[in-house]
Amino acid sequence: MATTERHSVCTLDCPDTCSLTVTVENERIVAVRGSHANPYTNGVVCAKVPAMYPGFVHGERRIKTPLRRVGPRGGTSFERISWDAALDVVHARFGAIIAAHGPQAILPLNYAGPHGALAVGSMDYRFFHRLGATQLDRKPMCGGVRSEAWAGTFGTVPGMRPEHAEHARLVIAWGGNVTWSNLHLMPVINRARKQGAKLVVVDPRRTPIARQADLHIALRPGTDVVLAWAIAAELERRGALDRDFIARHVEGFDEFMTQARRYDVARAAEVCGIPEAQIRTLAEWYATLSPAAINVGNGLERNQNGGSGIRAVFALPALAGKFGVPGGGLINGARNAFPMTPNRLRRPDLLPPGTRMVNIIDVGAHLLDERLDPPIKAVFIYNHNAVVVHPDQNRLRRGLLREDLFIVGSDVAMTDSMRYADIVLPAATHFEFADLYPAYGTHWLQRAEPVIPPQGESLPHTEIFRRLAARFGFTDPAFAASDAELMDDALDPADPRLGGLRPSAIPTDRALAMTANGEDYVLFKNVFPNTKSGKVELTSSYLAEKYDARLPRFAPVESRYPLILISPASDRMITSTFGGVNGATTPPLEMHPDDAAARGLTEGVRVRVWNDLGEVHLPLRVTDVIPRGVVCSLKGAWLDTSDNGQTISALCPTHHADIAEGACFNDARVEVGASSPPGP
Repeated sequence: MATTERHSVCTLDCPDTCSLTVTVENERIVAVRGSHANPYTNGVVCAKVPAMYPGFVHGERRIKTPLRRVGPRGGTSFERISWDAALDVVHARFGAIIAAHGPQAILPLNYAGPHGALAVGSMDYRFFHRLGATQLDRKPMCGGVRSEAWAGTFGTVPGMRPEHAEHARLVIAWGGNVTWSNLHLMPVINRARKQGAKLVVVDPRRTPIARQADLHIALRPGTDVVLAWAIAAELERRGALDRDFIARHVEGFDEFMTQARRYDVARAAEVCGIPEAQIRTLAEWYATLSPAAINVGNGLERNQNGGSGIRAVFALPALAGKFGVPGGGLINGARNAFPMTPNRLRRPDLLPPGTRMVNIIDVGAHLLDERLDPPIKAVFIYNHNAVVVHPDQNRLRRGLLREDLFIVGSDVAMTDSMRYADIVLPAATHFEFADLYPAYGTHWLQRAEPVIPPQGESLPHTEIFRRLAARFGFTDPAFAASDAELMDDALDPADPRLGGLRPSAIPTDRALAMTANGEDYVLFKNVFPNTKSGKVELTSSYLAEKYDARLPRFAPVESRYPLILISPASDRMITSTFGGVNGATTPPLEMHPDDAAARGLTEGVRVRVWNDLGEVHLPLRVTDVIPRGVVCSLKGAWLDTSDNGQTISALCPTHHADIAEGACFNDARVEVGASSPPGP
């Protein structure tokens, strides 16, 4: 057998973007392990990578040919058809819909898929822009709240390299499970701790990193803004504010502190559900230990106060003067380290003026809205398992069941979402095409070439949308661009950070460090805010104009259901990517012993978790890793893990966060009771 080892990159939804070595035998992936091409990931990968990738690429659920649905929506009955036949159907159905209702009756429903620059959005955007389809605002699903909070506070500048946390004497992991979702930050934190640094974890759940922390603050979900305000007020009371830094570099100090002073330690402890001593300890450490690094995770944003919580945390290093040195400040804003040129790649100039845009969170509602003009008559689902991922799962499924709705799907595997499609197109995995990988959590840029040919008749999405563009008669040279040309459109080739390399020619055996003239980015040393004021904006003109959110604010969730349901990342899947690999496993529901006893529930029983949106049946795990009043089940499970065809996404609301109209998964409120055993 011919065996080779080839360079690649992990494209899972993770900040680290590991470099990989892929072992290939006879054009089949047999093993995947970490490589040292990326100095940050340095040969270490999470357990998911070697365990799941071969089955993901070659497993039984892999889609290898175009398919046409011949059974009921949501079922498994499909027949094989040719690429020509599939594209003919799409062209004919889209054409008829455009003739009857206009192009805005067509909606792309996609997210990030494999996290490469081309895969996230390139030729597909060009196609839908030229078509004039309804535009989809994808930011609210995840990451958009934090990105907008950063832009509103600091502008489009990079924050701290995660490696610099090694120099910190205090590290705060706020709202993210580093050991599962940001693996390579953990050794950096451990090196800092060996030099005497303290570790604080702010997270409702006692995660593996929380068990190692010097201080774990298990606050009530959605109250982060109150905790950050209380720390700011306590810093002021202790005389620990950097008045000189504030005077020179901070906009909106007085208004921000007027809000913060409303929450003394006692009031904040009551709202957050934590001991007063924990707030005082964190404030004391933040006042006295420097450098101090804060890493803000995505879990913090998934509630109606998400933007406010992130902004209030972002304010702390400005108030205490923690910027300007390696290891001081915020490990955020990494995407701003790359010379991205999204307009050149995605060509929004092709879009007809006045084309509407809809929030990805609201797609289910729009599909069922009889007053929408024009109505949505076709959906193209790709790079996204919407049925599993979207909040209010049942409403989205009702929308997708509309008989008059034409659905095209394109994915690697037969996901729950693909089962609703009329036409299914086989997509290549990231191991089967070339792409660029600017990480969203580090300052390293990588490129990968295919390590195996596309399996069966599958194609990269760039080629699928090239073929669709040709079928629709789009003759602009933008639609004939090769993948190499798309890479050169994705980044500015003239930018000095690329060292004279064309993006399409970046070596695959090493990562490029993004720096400021050869020096690591350090905010307030060699890079500065580029907000409208040129300062750290605690009162944000940008957020005021876009979201009427000049200042952070706090509003509790009102519900008749007593328990807060959170749905953090799993150590076995990345969102729903591996849900169809190695069999279906039902994630348990974690509940505090006191809450279980109050309901007469015991370890291992099957429980019913419900609210007005739906219900889910899960095995119960009674544990004090979760605080009283909170229950937890890991996200990403597919529908076949459930005996009633619903997962925890069915319980999550669709109201919006305070900025970016973001998803509020952690605002789910539920009740839990004993479930009857499944029927025969």
